[in-house]
Amino acid sequence: MPTPRQKKSHGEDAFTQAGLRHASLRLAVLWLILHLLASCAVNPATGSANLVLMSENRERDVGLEEHEKVIESQPVLKDQALNAYITKVGNRIAAASHRPDLDYTFTIIDSPAINAMALPGGYVYVNRGLLNFMNSEAELAAVIAHEVGHITARHAVQQQARGALARTAATVGGIVTAVATGSGYAGSQISQVASIWAQSGLSGYGREMELQADSLGAEYLLNAGYDPSAVIDVVTVLKNQEDFNRLTTGSGGSYHGLFATHPRNDTRLQRAIASVGSLQDSQATLIDDTEFRQHMDGLVVGESATSRQQDERNRYYETALGYTLVFPDDWKISSSFTRVQGESEGTGSLQIEARRLNNNPDPRVYIRDVLGIDALQKSEALSQYRLSGHTGLHVSPQSGKTERVAVIYLGPRAFIFRGEIADNTNTEAVDELLLESIRSFRAIQRGETLLGKEMKIRYVQASEHFDFAVVARQSKIANHPEETLRLLNGYYPSGQPEAGAWIKLVE
Repeated sequence: MPTPRQKKSHGEDAFTQAGLRHASLRLAVLWLILHLLASCAVNPATGSANLVLMSENRERDVGLEEHEKVIESQPVLKDQALNAYITKVGNRIAAASHRPDLDYTFTIIDSPAINAMALPGGYVYVNRGLLNFMNSEAELAAVIAHEVGHITARHAVQQQARGALARTAATVGGIVTAVATGSGYAGSQISQVASIWAQSGLSGYGREMELQADSLGAEYLLNAGYDPSAVIDVVTVLKNQEDFNRLTTGSGGSYHGLFATHPRNDTRLQRAIASVGSLQDSQATLIDDTEFRQHMDGLVVGESATSRQQDERNRYYETALGYTLVFPDDWKISSSFTRVQGESEGTGSLQIEARRLNNNPDPRVYIRDVLGIDALQKSEALSQYRLSGHTGLHVSPQSGKTERVAVIYLGPRAFIFRGEIADNTNTEAVDELLLESIRSFRAIQRGETLLGKEMKIRYVQASEHFDFAVVARQSKIANHPEETLRLLNGYYPSGQPEAGAWIKLVE
């Protein structure tokens, strides 16, 4: 049995060990604080101290490394004249910024997504889809200036440092809580970019950093000879886009910065822009938009041959009824106004027929009551691209062969799919092809058209009696042509241009 003295010794040992643990924790916290102080650098754009864990030379190296990843994973617009023009406008903004010494690179991504982003070290990217909705060089410059603001304020580097700080804190007991960064990006582009830094740029940097980028961007606009109020104009254009998307699809937009973080008529943003100043009357006439229109004329609207994914090489478009789907590779396609068929001899076929929809029954009920098919095997509901439907297998009483049947509702019509499996030795594989095609069925998106026959912007001057509703009747735009033309020209949801004003049409 241990003596009282021995018990006391054990207690002292435990107390000593606890003290050592607390001392180690205090040393770790002290190291963390010292490391934090040592890592604070003066923000070149704001003059205030920011936490960074990267030198400017390393920042440039990271930018180059990540730029190469973006170029490998994203389609770049192959238009030398337009790229040279974007670079000229970008260099004008960069020269007026807090970090004119960086070697800036400006790139147009051939994507219909309405977005832009920046990487550390001077790399700026603007999507073709965003360019479609710009209506002046000043608006284009405002988008670039916002992204340059992220670079000059080193927002990506700060965000990286906060993430590293949170990971370090976790190793010493979770003393520091990780800071959430970014507002998220609702779209497929972010998952397709190989660069983690670029994904962060697409997601955004949070409201305070975005507002700071707006303020810096407005300052750079003024210094470069542009009207800083162009920032507000861009916000208005993108907010209109967001309103339209909510009305037609139930979701908002995806632009990370000006778009996502500011409510309409944001007073903080308006005060920030007003504090920058404004152009003198003599300066306001220095920039005209003739060159801007020359370069935007002919720009593709919607999907382009370059931006389409490889799995869409056998995509079929039915523009009259406003739908599209992908048939299996090498299947031959034939069509009439109400019926389309894809087939491969010896393998199978898939036929799509459109019928006027009455009473809007449940799609499974439609298959049973209208098509007279009761006993479905592998029966399942379909929910795709905001469309509802149902599908399953049955044996055709006419041919005796297994058939994949489906019904999907789009607008006022029911689209009926009948897929015949000709190769009975490989039923499951052929059925998988049929089901994959059925699941690719969707409405044609705004501006989307046949591969290799893209719709393009054409500038015209409005006549005295110009009316968007009248022009929209002859438009090639499949869905919501009037609203789309208004959005492209900055007249959404109402209003008409004055006679002689330059207007974008889509041909």
